[in-house]
Order: sequence, then C-alpha cells, then structure tokens
Amino acid sequence: MDSETRSFRTGAREVVLDITGDAADFVAGRGDGLLHVFVPHATAGIAIIETGAGSDDDLLAALGDLLPSDDRWRHRHGSRGHGRSHVMPALVPPYATVPVLGGRLALGTWQSVCLVDLNVDNGLREVRFSFLAG
Repeated sequence: MDSETRSFRTGAREVVLDITGDAADFVAGRGDGLLHVFVPHATAGIAIIETGAGSDDDLLAALGDLLPSDDRWRHRHGSRGHGRSHVMPALVPPYATVPVLGGRLALGTWQSVCLVDLNVDNGLREVRFSFLAG
C-alpha cells in the first residue's frame, strides 16, 4: 500500500473543502485499486457530496441544525459549541473509500471528495491518501 499525507488550510470558518483534485493527483497512473481517504482528527470528516450547486452549504446547514453551536455540549474547551465538532465524525465519518479504475477516481458525475470541518479553532488539517492496488 502506498500512502501520503497532505495538508489543507480550512481557516477560521466551517467548511466543506473539495479535495477531489488532490485525490485524483494521488491516484493518477496507478492502475486499478482502492483509494482510502482518512482525516486523523477528532473534529473533521470526509464526505462524498456534490459541490458548487449548494449541496455543500446545505450540508453545513443540516449539521448546524443537528449539532447547534451553543453551550449544550459537555466537551467545553475552545470556542462556543466546540463539543459539536467532536460529535460530527459520528455523522460524517473521518474516512471514505473510492474505487480507482485505470488510475482515475470512479466517482459519479457530480460526486466530489470533501473534507468537512466545523472546528473553527484549528485551521490546518492533515488528510492521508492511501492506495491499495487491485
């Protein structure tokens, strides 16, 4: 298995960051297999979702409805509502696996691989791309 870690700046706001280009670059020319994408953080996740047509904003809005940024959370360090960021990976897991055919991601027409980050206290994220040849 070949593996590589890349850094992404998410900034000081909630974000759905499209990392499909990085994923595609990582698997380019590798043949058939599986790409596993993993974010080794307790407050971030990986989603396969349509971007650019509002779905990314809809995901953030839905997470805001499910996990409000208020003082209800027992995990209380950091910014207000930070505890929700620690619950989010139960809904948006910290990993995704994508088939790779002929060195290309076998995603659907409108699918993108995205880093989902609600944690406004940590603006730098690591994502591990791992390729398992088939």
